[in-house]
Amino acid sequence: MNLPGSSDRSRTFLADQAVTLKRSFSPTMAASVCHLPVFIFFLALLPGTTPLQASQTWTLLKVQQLLNRPPVLSHWRRTTDFCGGGGTVAPSASIVCYGDTVTQLHVAGAAQGAPPLPLNFSIGALVTTLSRLPDLKVLTLSGLGLWGPLPGKLERLAALEIVNMSGNYLYGPIPRGLSRLRSLQTLILDDNMIGGEVPGWIGTALPSLAVLSLRNNSLSGTVPGSLGSAPSLRSLVLASNNISGNLPDMRGLANLQVLDVGGNSLGPAFPRLGRKVASVVLSRNRFGGGLPAAELSSFYLLERLDVSRNSFVGPFPPALLSLPNLRYLSIAGNRFTGTLSDKVPCGDNLQLVDLSSNLLSGSAPGCLRPDGKTETVVLSSENCLDRGDGSQHPSPFCQNQALAVGIVSPRERKKIGRQAGFIAGIVMAVLVAVSLVGAMAFFAVRKMTMEGAKTRPSAPLVDEQSSSSAYPSKLFADARYISQTVKLGALGIPPYRSFSLVELEAATNNFANSCLLGQDSYGEMYLGKLGNGAPVTIRSLKVKRNQSSQSFNRHIETISRLRHRHLVSALGHCFEYDLDDSTVTQLYLVFEYVQNGNLRSRISQGTEGRKLSWGQRISAAIGVAKGIQFLHGGIIPGLFGNNLRINNILLDQNHVAKIGSYNIPILGEAAKYEGGAGSKHQTDSTTLGDKIDLFDFGVILLELVSGKPITSIYEVEIMKELLLWAMAEEDRARRRSFVDPAVNKTCSEESLRTVMEICLGCLAKEAVHRPSVEDVLWNLQFATQVQDDWEGEIWSGDGSPVSSRVTRSSRFSR
Repeated sequence: MNLPGSSDRSRTFLADQAVTLKRSFSPTMAASVCHLPVFIFFLALLPGTTPLQASQTWTLLKVQQLLNRPPVLSHWRRTTDFCGGGGTVAPSASIVCYGDTVTQLHVAGAAQGAPPLPLNFSIGALVTTLSRLPDLKVLTLSGLGLWGPLPGKLERLAALEIVNMSGNYLYGPIPRGLSRLRSLQTLILDDNMIGGEVPGWIGTALPSLAVLSLRNNSLSGTVPGSLGSAPSLRSLVLASNNISGNLPDMRGLANLQVLDVGGNSLGPAFPRLGRKVASVVLSRNRFGGGLPAAELSSFYLLERLDVSRNSFVGPFPPALLSLPNLRYLSIAGNRFTGTLSDKVPCGDNLQLVDLSSNLLSGSAPGCLRPDGKTETVVLSSENCLDRGDGSQHPSPFCQNQALAVGIVSPRERKKIGRQAGFIAGIVMAVLVAVSLVGAMAFFAVRKMTMEGAKTRPSAPLVDEQSSSSAYPSKLFADARYISQTVKLGALGIPPYRSFSLVELEAATNNFANSCLLGQDSYGEMYLGKLGNGAPVTIRSLKVKRNQSSQSFNRHIETISRLRHRHLVSALGHCFEYDLDDSTVTQLYLVFEYVQNGNLRSRISQGTEGRKLSWGQRISAAIGVAKGIQFLHGGIIPGLFGNNLRINNILLDQNHVAKIGSYNIPILGEAAKYEGGAGSKHQTDSTTLGDKIDLFDFGVILLELVSGKPITSIYEVEIMKELLLWAMAEEDRARRRSFVDPAVNKTCSEESLRTVMEICLGCLAKEAVHRPSVEDVLWNLQFATQVQDDWEGEIWSGDGSPVSSRVTRSSRFSR
C-alpha cells in the first residue's frame, strides 16, 4: 500500500534538496533569481510544510486524554507540529499526514502490555473521537490497556486499511459493523479476550482482506467456509483459541502464504492448501491420520511446517526433508512410524528438525548427523533410532506401540502378538507367586501383632514429660493441632525446634550475599542448607529492645503452631543476644523451602507444557482455602489479614499449594511499634474476622480461571466486570470466552460455573456478603467431584458415565 506523502525516503530527498538550495541562495547571488522558483517548488512538495487542521490537533489531544495520557504520548502538546514529525517517538508513537490531515496513527504500549485503563474509560468514546479523522487509513493501538467490547463504531472510520488493536482487554464477539470497512486489508486483534465465533461474513464482505490475525483469544465454533474463498487472503492466524472442526478447503486461496492455527481443537482432516503456502503451523490440535505426502512434496515454497502434538499416525514421509526452501520441520509428539535411512537427502536451507516422541526406527539421515554438511539442529529423543546415547526406546517399544494404534503389518502384528502373549504369561505367573507369599506374610504378622497387644500397655499419644519442656501444656489442648502435627510428621516435616546461631551461620555460609533471597523493612530472607542437607529459608528479623521476654515467648508459641500441609511451615527459631545485657537483638525464623515455583508461574506466566490443568488449579485453590481455614481457626488466636497474593502461593514437587507469606504475629507488632499499617490491620481483623482474606482469595481464583496476570486493583475491577458479563446469561460461549485457553477444552461446564460463582462471591464489595471459608471449600470440592465425573465420562470406552452424577446444592445462601 502506497500512501501519498508517507514515503520517508522521498521526504528526506526533498528536504535535502531544499536545504541545499537555501544555502546556495546567498546575497551575492541575489541577482540570480532563477533558483527561487525551484526552491518554492520543492517546499510545496514537502508534506510537513502544511500545518495540521486545528480540529484534528484537538482530536489527537483528546485521544491522548482518553488513553489516560500514556508515557509514550507525554510529548504531545497543543503546539506540537504533528505533521512535521513532532508527534513521533519511534517506535512507540508516530503520525503520518497527507497535506493537512492525518492518515496514519500508531500508538504502542510496552511489549509486555499495560494494565487495564481506569473504570471511567470508554472504548466507544475513543472510537467516536477517532472518527473525526476521516482520512485515517492506518490505526495501531496496541498494548495500551483498552477494555470493553470491540466496538462496531469502527465502521465510521470508512477509510481504514490497517487496524492493529492487539495486546489489550477487548472482549465480546467481532461486531458486524467491521464488515462495512470495504478497504480493510489487515485486521490484527491478537492477545485479547475476543469471544464468539469467527464471523461467516469475514471472507466475503472484506474483499481486500490480506492479513487476519486473531491469536490468543477465546474464539470458539468452527472456521467459516467463506474464508476458503477470500480472494486476497495471504496470512491467516487463529492460534491459541478454542476453535474446533475441520478447516475449509483453501486450495482456492492463490495468495495464501501463512497459516497458523496451533493450540485449538481442529481436525482430524489435514487441511487442503494451495501450493504457494510458505508457513503451516498445526501444532497442539486434533489432526489425525497420515500426512498427505504427495501433496506436501509439491509445496516447493514451504519454509516452516509444524504438525507437533497431534494424533498423526503412519509412515513419516522422508521426502519432506529435501524440500528446497524448508527451514523448520517439527513432527514431535505424534505416532509416526517407519525406518529412516542414512541415505535420505536434506534441503540446503534446513535449520531445525524435531522428530522426537514418535515411533521411528533405523538410522538418522546422514545429512542430520553432527558430522553432516549442514549445521542443522536435530531433536530425535524418545524414538527407537540407532543412536546409542540413552535417549531412545528399545525397538520392541515402538513395535508394541504401533500395534496398539493399528499401524503395523499383519505379519508383524502376529509376531508381536506371540511375543506379548509369552511375556504376559510369565508376568502373570510371577504376580500369582508374589500374591501368595504376601498373603502368608500378612497373616503371620497380624497374628504376632494381636498376641503382642494383649501383653503390652498402650502408650500415650504425646510424651508429656518431653513436650512440657519444649512447649506450654496448653499448646497440646487443641486436638486439631495434635492431629495436624501427626499428619505433618507423616509428610516428612521435622518437629519444631530451637536452632543455634552456629547452625544457621553454617547453613548460609555466614549469611553470605550469595544466599540472600530478598529483604524488606523487617529484615532479610536467606536460602540455607542444614547439616542433613535439607534446604530451608531463614528469615532474619530486627528486634525492638523494648519488647519483653513474655512477648517473645508468646510469639514463638504461636509461630511454632504454624505447621500445616498448605502453609510453608515453621521449622524453628534462633535468638541472638546482646553480650552486655543479654537482651534479644535478632530473631531468626526457619521455614521449609519450597522449590517448584509459585502459582502464577504455572498459570498466567506459565510456559507451554508447564501450565496447570483445570483439575490441578482447583486442587491448588482447595489447598489455599484449607491454609486460610487453618490460619483463621486452626490456631488460637487466629491470624487474619494475611495479604494473600498468587505469587506468594508456592508449589512443591507434587503441585501441593502452600501459602508462603502470612501475617506472622511478631511482624504485625513491629509494624505497630513503628506506626505503620500494622495497627490498621489489627483493627480490621477484629471487625471483619475471617472475611478479610476471602477477597484476596477471590483475586487468586480470578487469575486461575482467566489465565491473565492481575497486578492492580484496577485490573481486579475490570476482570470482575468481565466475569459478571460472562455469567450474566446462560450462554456457554460467553463463559468460555473468559476462561484461559490452556484449560478451556478440559474443564466441565458445571465445574467451571461453580468456580466462577465462588470467585464472584469472594469478590463481593461488602465483606458481610462474602462466603465463609467453609462454604468456599465445600463448593470447590463439589467442583472437583463433577470435574472427575466429567473426565470419567470422556475417557470411558462407550461414552457412558463411569460414576454417578452428583446433584449440586450451593451453600452460598446460608
